[in-house]
Amino acid sequence: MTETKETTKKQLIIFLLVAYGFTYVMGFLAWYGNSVQADLSAFPSAQMFYPAAGVMLAYLLTRRQDDLLPKWFYRCFIGVTFCMALLSVLSVAAPEQTVILYETPVSLWAVLTQYVTIIGSILCLIPLLLSGKKRRGAYGLGWKNWKTSWFCILVFLILYFGRVFVAYAMEGQPGIMLEIFKNPATWGYLLFVPVNFFLAYAAFLGEEYGWRYYLQPLLQKRFGMRRGVLLLGVIWGLWHIFLDFFYYTTPDQGLIMTVSQIITCLGLGIFFAWAYLKTGNIWVVVIMHYLNNNLTLVTANNYSADILTNQQLSWSMIPSALLLNGVVFGIFLLSREFRNDKPKAPDAF
Repeated sequence: MTETKETTKKQLIIFLLVAYGFTYVMGFLAWYGNSVQADLSAFPSAQMFYPAAGVMLAYLLTRRQDDLLPKWFYRCFIGVTFCMALLSVLSVAAPEQTVILYETPVSLWAVLTQYVTIIGSILCLIPLLLSGKKRRGAYGLGWKNWKTSWFCILVFLILYFGRVFVAYAMEGQPGIMLEIFKNPATWGYLLFVPVNFFLAYAAFLGEEYGWRYYLQPLLQKRFGMRRGVLLLGVIWGLWHIFLDFFYYTTPDQGLIMTVSQIITCLGLGIFFAWAYLKTGNIWVVVIMHYLNNNLTLVTANNYSADILTNQQLSWSMIPSALLLNGVVFGIFLLSREFRNDKPKAPDAF
C-alpha cells in the first residue's frame, strides 16, 4: 500500500508511543510495585502485547479507508491489550489480593493474567480467521511457504538445544541434557507445548508483529539489511530494561541483566530476521519466540512458574553468552538473505 511520508511518520510516532512510551510509563509503575513488594508477574505478560497494539492502532487511525484492513481482529487485540495493562495496574494498586491454588496463596492478578491471555488468544482467533485469506495476506498475518517455514523452525530447535548443550559443557556438566530428557516430566511438558501455543500465541504475536513485521523493514530500509537488524536487537533489548531491573532479577543486578538481555535479543533478532526474510511468514517467528520462552523450563529442568524471576547473574557470565550467541546466531548475518540492498515492505510479501 503506497503512503505519503507524512502518513508513514505518523504511523511510526503512534507505534513508538505505544510500544516504547507506554511500556516505559508502565515500567515506572513496576519500579514502584517493586518497592512495595507487589507481584509483578502481570507486567511482562502485558508488555508483550504493546508492540503489536502500537502497529494496529497506527493502521486503524491512518488506514481507515482500506477495505483489506483486518479491523475487527485489530480491535479485539487492542481490547485484550487494554485488559492486560489494566491487570498490571491493579496488581500494584491492590497487591494484597490473593487466591488459594493447590493450598498455596498466589496473586489474584497473576491468575487473571493467565486467564485473559488464554481467553484473549481464543477470542482474537475468531476475527482473525473470519477476516479471510486476502486480508490476512495483505497485513502479514497469513501462513505461507510451508516447507521453508517448518525448515526454519526445525533449524531453530537444533540450534536452541545445541546452544544449551554447549553452555552446560562449558560449565563442566555435559551430562545434564541427557538427565533432562530422561525425566518423564520433560516429555509430559513437551507434549503440552504445541497445544498451549493456541492458548498463548497472542502474546508472542504481540512482540513479533511489532518488531519483525513492522519495525524491522523500516530500520533495514534506513540503515541497511545488517545494521538495521543489529539496531533492532539493541532496541528490543532495551525495551526490557524495567523488567530486567525489577522482575527478572533484583535492582542491584539489573545492569548485568540488561547487557545479557541485549546480547540475547541481538542473537535471536538475527536469527528471527533471517527466518522472516526467508519465509515472509510472521507465524514462523511467533512460533520460534514461543518455543524459546517455553522451552526454558525444559532446559533448566525446573518447571516452577517462578523460574524467570529473581535470577542470579554475574559479569563473568557475559563473555560466554556473547560468544555462544555470536557463533550460533550471528553467523546468519552472512547469509544471502542479508545481501539484498532493500528489504521488502511489511505488506509486500
